[in-house]
Amino acid sequence: VEAIEKVNIEKAGLLYEMIDSTDYYRGHAEAGSRSLMNVSFNLPTAELEAKFIAEAAAIGPNGLKGHRSIGGCRASIYNAFPREGVVKLVAFMKEFEAANPA
Repeated sequence: VEAIEKVNIEKAGLLYEMIDSTDYYRGHAEAGSRSLMNVSFNLPTAELEAKFIAEAAAIGPNGLKGHRSIGGCRASIYNAFPREGVVKLVAFMKEFEAANPA
């Protein structure tokens, strides 16, 4: 259980580090209340969010549409979700931001 927790902390950390490194992506939760399993965030506009979700699904990371109560995007990175998937998502986020300025 401790080993799985360590991996989950690392996976969430990679995503939160990406979100915190730019104003392009804005997280919902305060740092002390962040989930290790569901990372919610917004992009500058709803149109960019829709484009982000569609383009991500085309290359693999799918299911990024946010929760109905807060909208935006949500990456669900439960135990079975591999670290490599988070790395791929973070790389896509960097590329998307560079290609789609606000």
